[in-house]
This record gives sequence, structure tokens and C-alpha cells, in this order.
Amino acid sequence: MHFPPYGDQRLFQFPWFQDNGPGMGPPFNGPSGQTSGGSLGFQDGPQQVSAPNSPPPPFTPQQPQSLQAQGDVGVFAVDPGAIRGCLFQFTYIWLRWDAFWFFPIYVGRHSIAGFRWQRNRWVYYGVDLDNVQSFQCY
Repeated sequence: MHFPPYGDQRLFQFPWFQDNGPGMGPPFNGPSGQTSGGSLGFQDGPQQVSAPNSPPPPFTPQQPQSLQAQGDVGVFAVDPGAIRGCLFQFTYIWLRWDAFWFFPIYVGRHSIAGFRWQRNRWVYYGVDLDNVQSFQCY
């Protein structure tokens, strides 16, 4: 079965999709970012999904010079295999229009999802890989 646009049916096995269907309710109980219970139905065993317990590193990394010079010219697409190595690690993401600390918990063929550091807390966030200019895990 194919679930556009993600193409990975495991995405719809998150606990918040089980009862209400996609997009029908908040996935987390409160500002801590804890899940509403349950575990993911991945084939390699259950995994708890929760935001990190600490803030990201206290610095802003420098984007590689070659990418700064390119600006918005050209097409950017991050390989899912490359960013998969950053799963469950503090990762700095440079988008075409923004940059921020991110904690990825899911990598699909065309998108990533996880927690974004915003206003001094972790917020669930997803983005298409073709909007990612570069990234660096720590």
C-alpha cells in the first residue's frame, strides 16, 4: 500500500495516527514533547519517541563556505542515506530560508521528521529533504 507523499507506511504507525487518522490530533501531551504513550510499530522493535531531555549545544555552527556561496541558486536535495546517520543526534539543519537545531527521529525517502529547537523548547517538526541545503550532526 502506498501513502503519498511519503511512500513509507511506517509513518502512519505513530501512536497519534492509530485512533484519529493523520493530522487529527496533537501527538504530544504537553510542552515537554513526550508522546501520548505506546511505541512505534517498526519492524526492528518498539522505539519510544520523545524529545531530547536537554537543550541543543550552546553554539551555532558555521555553514560550509561552498554552500554559502551558492545561495538560492541551484537545486538542493539531501540524500536520505546521508542524514540517516544523524538519527537521534543533535543536528544543525540549514534550509533555504532558515537554520536551526534539530533532533531527527524519522528519515523517509523525501522527508525527515523530529524535534526542532524553537523558543527554548523542542517542537515536533517535519520538512522535505529537497528544502535542506546542508546539515551537521553532533
